Order: sequence, then C-alpha cells, then structure tokens
Amino acid sequence: MKHLSKSASYAKQRGIALFFALIALLAISLAAVALIRSVDTSTLIAGNLAFKQSATTSGDAGVEAAMSWMSTIETANAGLSVLTQIAHPFNNTGGIAGALNPGYYSSLDATLSLTDGTGIQWNANDSCGTGPNCADAVDPSGNTTRYIIQRMCRNANQLVPAANCLFSGAALDNGGHATPLPQNVCIGEGCPSSGQAPQNRITSRTTGPRNTVSYIQAFVY
Repeated sequence: MKHLSKSASYAKQRGIALFFALIALLAISLAAVALIRSVDTSTLIAGNLAFKQSATTSGDAGVEAAMSWMSTIETANAGLSVLTQIAHPFNNTGGIAGALNPGYYSSLDATLSLTDGTGIQWNANDSCGTGPNCADAVDPSGNTTRYIIQRMCRNANQLVPAANCLFSGAALDNGGHATPLPQNVCIGEGCPSSGQAPQNRITSRTTGPRNTVSYIQAFVY
C-alpha cells in the first residue's frame, strides 16, 4: 500500500483557499452594489418628495393671485351689483373688457376636466398665471403656477338668482362698512338668504423640476 507524502497532500489542496476567497469577494461585491442602489433609490425618492412638497407650497401663490384679482375687480366695480347687474365681471366667463381673466369661469362645468388634458389645458387661453396680466412667473424654486376660478353655479353668464349657485354661510358686515349685503339688494326666488354669497372654487396647478405637478384647491366667497 502506497501512502502519499505530506508534500503531495499539500500539492493537491493548493488553490482551494483562493476559490473560496473569490466566492466571498463576489458575495461582498454584490452586497455592496445592492447597498449602493438602495441608497441611490432612497435619495431619489427623498428628492422627488422634496420637489412635490415645494410645488404644493408654491400652489398657494395661485390661490393668493386669484383672491387678489377678485378683490381688485370687486373694488373697481363697486358701482355694480353682482346680484342684479349682468355687466359685473363676476357674471361673465373671462370677465369683460378691462377686467379680462381667461381663468375666470362664471359657472362650474362638470364636464370640464382639470387633470386629464381633455378640458383645461392650463395655457394662456384657459387659465391665468401669477405674473402681470396673467403671464407665467417662475418662483425661486423653479416652479410655475397657473390658476382658474370657477363660480359654483350651474348656469354660466347669468345673474345669481338665475345661475343656480352654491351659497356660503351667512355673511355679516361686522366692520361697519357701507357695503350692502346680498339680502339687501336681491329679492325674490333664487336669491341668497341670510347674507349668503355664491362660492367660488380656486384650482391652482404648479409645475416644477423633474416633471413635478401639484394641484391644490380652495373655496372663497
């Protein structure tokens, strides 16, 4: 019977340690790649959330611009009653000469989609930007905001009594102003009661970096 010497036994085992070392190195490399991808994905998600939050915050600029326009129109047309005179800009989609706003709608058209691209296109023809004369304006975060105002009425270009509107709660003149309340100037069927006023829905759409899109809505009266 022949016996292998120690040197021959070592010769047959030579290279086994290298094989296991390579397998371990491959496993470590795969784990490192997976870790890097996980970190990159987390960073990307965090960045997208930050852009989304920034766009949502910028959407407030659209609401503020819409309210500012409405306040300006109300002041400029103090001699007209929105409840009894059809010439008031709030009774006309888009307003009238001198008060034109492509983003103002005197009724709520339920078929006019705001998000799927088949209704409002969010351009200069159907909405208003936050810049002068409804122009687009880019804020420091790189966001652009446009808005529309929809009077919550079923019928467009009509006086409130004929427009079938959604009314707010009672509006009270607590400031001592000489502004007539709705119940003082509107009498008959369809008029708001107890100082109610038609509601308006403002929709603000903000677009930003990385194709970020955000919508916010507010009701005012």
